Amino acid sequence: MRASNILGIETSCDETGVAVYEPGHGVRAQALYSQVELHAPFGGVVPELASRDHIARLTPMVRRVVAEAGLQLADLDAVAYTAGPGLVGALMVGGALAGGLAYGLGIPAIPVHHMEAHLLAVMLEEERPHFPFLALLVSGGHTQLVHVEAVGRYRTIGETLDDAAGEAFDKVARMLGLPYPGGPALASLAEAGDANAFDFPRPMKNRGLDFSFSGLKTAVRLAVGGDGRAPREGRLSDALRADVAASFQAAVVETLSTKCMRGLQAAGLERLVVAGGVGANRLLRERLRSLARAAGVRVYYPRPALCTDNGAMVAYTGWCRRAQAESEPRIIARPRWPLDELAPVS
Repeated sequence: MRASNILGIETSCDETGVAVYEPGHGVRAQALYSQVELHAPFGGVVPELASRDHIARLTPMVRRVVAEAGLQLADLDAVAYTAGPGLVGALMVGGALAGGLAYGLGIPAIPVHHMEAHLLAVMLEEERPHFPFLALLVSGGHTQLVHVEAVGRYRTIGETLDDAAGEAFDKVARMLGLPYPGGPALASLAEAGDANAFDFPRPMKNRGLDFSFSGLKTAVRLAVGGDGRAPREGRLSDALRADVAASFQAAVVETLSTKCMRGLQAAGLERLVVAGGVGANRLLRERLRSLARAAGVRVYYPRPALCTDNGAMVAYTGWCRRAQAESEPRIIARPRWPLDELAPVS
């Protein structure tokens, strides 16, 4: 297929992302809307509200981004959309608009795997890795180590056995009475704390390549007391809350970085890509930079704006999978979709 201008649509959870990608030119225009204020009163994402908000915002965003790219809808050559994993209702919204656009314009629709898009987001940077490399995917409910041989050739060599790192950040943030979204709020609070104040466990740190964060989360709950949903009234000072946050963050970062270095050694690789929302964590980047320098390893990150969910990574991944575009558009929505099931790209 001719693939000059690809529209990318991201609606897997609580962010509406739209972008236009042109090979050789890069991202021509993009827009992102976060639903943080919508879900904050509930302390987490409400799937029905997320879907309704995507419906309200997606079409105007598509029109605006296409116009900002200097194009008209008729100039699009394909529409890529996140088909999973994610919230099924939210995925259906993006899939429905992508399928309708593709059908109406007579162009292909390209279903995109959300985690593959995160993994490939680094390719939108000027400094990008050569294949093969190891990828640490830390986004939402996912924490995985993936041996990446080429686009579509993935082998998961480590993954979480319970809570993902991002989920643990959010749950501990709630224990500390921090606002939603918890991860960034906890990282900010940790800046004022002592990372050595609490000796929290590093679950499975010295065993294999899989992750486990439920035991760490339980240790924090026991430290703060109460029922785990909020600190006991009057028992935790601001200074103590900061110490808990810093100690927890240090435990997660040490676990993630140790597993990355072990995975690189086991796979015989010298390049590491860190992608997903937790990949923007400053302490994690500093720790990996230090370890990588000592081991002669290069670490690559997407810019922080590309660590969160966004349309640019979907558009780029759609371009990579243009040969697998659907000539007859249909809506694909897969709430669960193992990365290893993806077909390789020739």
